[in-house]
Order: sequence, then C-alpha cells, then structure tokens
Amino acid sequence: MTEKNILAPFKKIRVKASLFVLLLLVSTTLAFSLIALRIMNRRILNEVIKRAETLCRGTASMAGYPLISQDLLGLDNIVYRIKGSSPDIVYMAIVSPEGEILVHSDTKRTGEPFRPAAGELLQKAEDGTTVSEIPGPVRGLIEVRSPIAFLEKPLGSVVLAVNKSMLVEAQKEARDKILLVFGLLLLVGVASSVLLSSFLTKPVRELSAGVAELKDGKRRRPLHVYSQDELGRLTESFNDMTALITTQRDSLSRYAQDLEEAYVSTVRVLAAAIDARDTYTLGHSTRVALLSLDLGRDLGLDPARLEELEIACLFHDVGKIKIPDSILLKKDKLDTPEQREMMRHTEYGAEILSKARSLLKYIPAVRHHHEWYDGTGYPDGLSGQKIPLDAAIISLADMYDAMTSDRPYREALSDEETQAEIAGLAGKQFDPELAARFVGLLKRKTADFVRRPGE
Repeated sequence: MTEKNILAPFKKIRVKASLFVLLLLVSTTLAFSLIALRIMNRRILNEVIKRAETLCRGTASMAGYPLISQDLLGLDNIVYRIKGSSPDIVYMAIVSPEGEILVHSDTKRTGEPFRPAAGELLQKAEDGTTVSEIPGPVRGLIEVRSPIAFLEKPLGSVVLAVNKSMLVEAQKEARDKILLVFGLLLLVGVASSVLLSSFLTKPVRELSAGVAELKDGKRRRPLHVYSQDELGRLTESFNDMTALITTQRDSLSRYAQDLEEAYVSTVRVLAAAIDARDTYTLGHSTRVALLSLDLGRDLGLDPARLEELEIACLFHDVGKIKIPDSILLKKDKLDTPEQREMMRHTEYGAEILSKARSLLKYIPAVRHHHEWYDGTGYPDGLSGQKIPLDAAIISLADMYDAMTSDRPYREALSDEETQAEIAGLAGKQFDPELAARFVGLLKRKTADFVRRPGE
C-alpha cells in the first residue's frame, strides 16, 4: 500500500471532524472526572464515618459488663487501648445516662458533666447511633455517639471524635493525583484542539476573506488551496467562480460605461437641439453645466453628485420643447399671457422627465431652478433651504449665462456688471452663501469662460 493510499482517509473532512469529537470527549471526560472526584471525596468521608461507627459500637458492646459491675478501671483500660490504636481519635469518653463523664481519654475531664458540642447532624442509625460534624479551628471533627445497653437497659453511651485532618489529607492526595492526570490530558487536548481548529478554519477564513473582497469588487490572486478534502475542492471551485464573475463584471462594467456615455451623449444632443431653436441660446445648457460643475466642485460635491448635476443642467430647459416658436423666438418683450406660458417650461420639463423612471432624480433641479430665495419665484414659490441645492446652483449659472449673452431685447452685460448684479440679488433671488461663493469663483475663473465665435 502506497503512502498516498495510507493518508487518503485523513484528507476527508469527516475524519478531521472525528478527531475534533475525540478531543471534545477528552474535555467531557475531564468534566466527569471532577464529578467522580466529588463522589470519591464523599466515599472517603463515608469510610471514615463507618470506621468511627465501628469503633464506637465495638466499644459500646465491650463497655456493657464493666458498667454493670462498676469496673471503672476496666472501662478506662478499654478507652486507653482503643484511642492508643487509632491516632486520628481526638477524644473518647463513656458517659452515664445522667450525662456524667465516667471515663475520658483526658483523665482531667472524668467526673465532669458531658456537654455535647454544637454541630451538624449527618446521620442517625436505628440503634440510636448518631454522627455529627463539628466545626473546628483547623479541620473540624466527626463525632460519633453510640448507646450502651445491657439486656435492653440503657447504661450510658460512648462518644468518639475523629479528627478530619486525616480525611482531608487523603482527599487531597487522591484529588492531586486525579487532577494531575487529567490536567496533562487537558493540556494535550487543548493543544490538539488549537492545532486542529487552525487547520480546519484556515481555509474557511481564506474563503471568507475572498467572499468579502469579491463583494467589495476587489480583484486578488486565487485563494490558496490548503488541502485536497471537501474544503480544498470548495476553494478551487470558488477560485473558478471568482475568475468567471470577475470577467463578467469587467464586461458588464465596460458595457455600463459605454451605455452611460451613450446616454450622456444623447442628453447633450437633446440639450443642443433645444438650445438650437433659438440662435441666442445656442450652447446655453452646456455653458450652464460648466459653470454649475465649477461651483459644485468648489462646494466639495463628490463625483457622483457632480455627474447628476451636469445632466440636470443639460435637462434644465427641456420643457421649452412645448413652448411655441411664436413665444420662444419672439424678438419683442413678451406680454403677460406669453410670460405665464414661458414660465411653465419648468413644469413641462418635470412632466417630460416623469415619463422615464431613470430621469426622476433630475425633476427637482429642473422644476425649481427658477425659484427665488425669498419665495417669490416659480412654479411653487419655494424659499430658503427648501429649494434643492442643484436647483439653486443651476439658478446662479443660468442667470450668469443669460446676462452675459446677447438677447433680442438687450445686449450682453460684462462679467463685472453681471457679478455685481448677482451680488445685489443675494438674499432675494439667490442663496446668500451660494451667491458669494459663485461670485468669488467667477473672479478666479473669468479667463476660463471664453465663448466660441458665434455663441
């Protein structure tokens, strides 16, 4: 069998998952070991209690005859031998039914009344034997009390106290050994888990980063294939998919760019056609767009906003298509009805743009570019900050180009005269801040506005 065949099973993700489960089982075993440790501690305690009960009951059975015969020396000998054989016994006493200490391991207490220590009763047997836990300054005591009876006649009781220090030491020793073993297992398990987790999640992290970059439109090198299992094949498929998506996205991007250029060109042609109806306004929309873009850049508008502003400028007089030539080309001053019809070109423009969903965003600029800052403009009498920003910008550029162009009823004003006129209308027709910035821009950009002959 070749090395490739031997390693083949370990390339499967389910094998890796099985190894992970194995490590999980080790951790679970550690948890169960802690539970077992508690059970063991309880068992050690029960063994200590059982031994103390056995000693206490044994002493009670031996002390019956000496008590009947009033053989205190024999009782003392019993207490002495039992305590001497068990170093964990703190004290041992034989107490009369009246509560007097007949014999005590501490001979100084013989003859004193026995005062039961306050403690928690752990258990009580049917023969009357009780086991209590008495708190102490260091480890505490386990006190067992068994009745002494002869022919069912109560003769007293045996009291025996065992120091818990030996119990604690035994528990500590067992606990240390168990924790040491499982501590080593836990360290090995954790190390293995970290390594395995890193091995399993590294390609996943790579895929996640690749998806994020693909979503953001970033191109990057193909993802590294770390293994030949299911994750590796998924990574290879992702690389193929990314290459395909990138190619298609580039094609779509070029197509969208061409479409957008065609769209903008169409708008320019339409604007030129509108302006061409009147020799005096030929090129007007383009000049308004250039001025508006200069002001938009000065205001810090982003490229997307500037593009929308430019197209809105090209569309701003589209409503004049519906104005009759008798009004649009009239050389004399318009009468009142004619003025009202001319003013409706903003509404006509908004109506025309409303026919196409993609043009709806230009309606506010087209409809409101003749609104006045003081609210006396048309068609809706908007004022102040209620006037859309694009409309307010177009209003300034439209005014400037109209005043610096020849009209049938007047000659063009100079740049200086136009700038003074705009400054004078700040706060009335124009937003004061926008007007100030526009005039300042014109002072810096006067040389840039050179008209072609015939415009």
